[in-house]
Amino acid sequence: FHKSKKEKTSKCTRIRKTPRPTEEKKKHPKLLKHKASFFEIDLAKFAIRFCNYCFFFSFSIRFSNMDFVVEEGKRVNEECSTLILPALSIGNVGQLAVDLLVSSTDAERIGYLDDPNLLPCVGNDAYGPLPCGEIALPFEVYESSSISTTLAQQRSPVAKGMMINFVENIANFAASNGKKHVIVLSSLDFQRLHNLDMSRGPQVYYLSNTGSDGRDDHCEKLGFGRLNEYDSEGRCWKYLSSVFEKNSEDDLTFPSEDELEDIDYYPSLPFAALFSAFKAKGLKVTCLLCYCSEGDNIPEAFLLAEAASKLTGLSPDKFHGKQLSSIKVNNILSNK
Repeated sequence: FHKSKKEKTSKCTRIRKTPRPTEEKKKHPKLLKHKASFFEIDLAKFAIRFCNYCFFFSFSIRFSNMDFVVEEGKRVNEECSTLILPALSIGNVGQLAVDLLVSSTDAERIGYLDDPNLLPCVGNDAYGPLPCGEIALPFEVYESSSISTTLAQQRSPVAKGMMINFVENIANFAASNGKKHVIVLSSLDFQRLHNLDMSRGPQVYYLSNTGSDGRDDHCEKLGFGRLNEYDSEGRCWKYLSSVFEKNSEDDLTFPSEDELEDIDYYPSLPFAALFSAFKAKGLKVTCLLCYCSEGDNIPEAFLLAEAASKLTGLSPDKFHGKQLSSIKVNNILSNK
């Protein structure tokens, strides 16, 4: 960084066409703060280096093909035994809900997950009232010491055909970091809801591995409805279980798009793969779901965020307190 401006620009603005050497990948050299107005994209490794507003990274932990990169000066809180993350689906409700939880609990970003199965993307700050240049990456990790919870925010879709690999990496990350309970937030297509009952207002549905039928007593007490469409003996659910449990004895295949039936809709969604992967790792997993349509999904985002706060014991007073200002909420939702 002591080179001339001309040398620095000509060297670092190029797009790298070959992967970094393995040795360099392991070292993860620190990025120093400077005022250069350029960035470099490493397409081979889906790695993005930003030089206007740089991050400080101290070390990385490798889970199969995924790296967990921790920012310098930050550390993983071992007391955060619960992991909350979204499963991408209609309306991006799960992602919106995680953003609300990150903001409302004043969670701190500790690093990011670098997974080759995610499409590379970059965005501006998602939480500030004004875009200040705080770079947002495809898969960020936050921790909230107030509720002993880790929150992972996925901002980029999974590459086609790579969902199984991606989910396996996330499950390895959760198990290796001492997570005991994983909460998955996602949405379902409203057109799939056959028994509509609006007498109680919008309903939160759940799926848990506590019981073989997906039932959980704690979720029942909170007023959540069990996802009745879950059938552990269904062909698609059994296929997912065999994949993540590495059961080669079951010669099962996932049906093609032409062969899919209505009952196969639910296990074909990302939340089902996450549920099966975490279950195979021996972790407690709870999926919180709501039905919605494309459009204004602000109410559904609040619904799932509040449901997750109840499940983790976060008091409503704190969730709706000063930390979750209307300016922040409007900015988060408008950015989506």
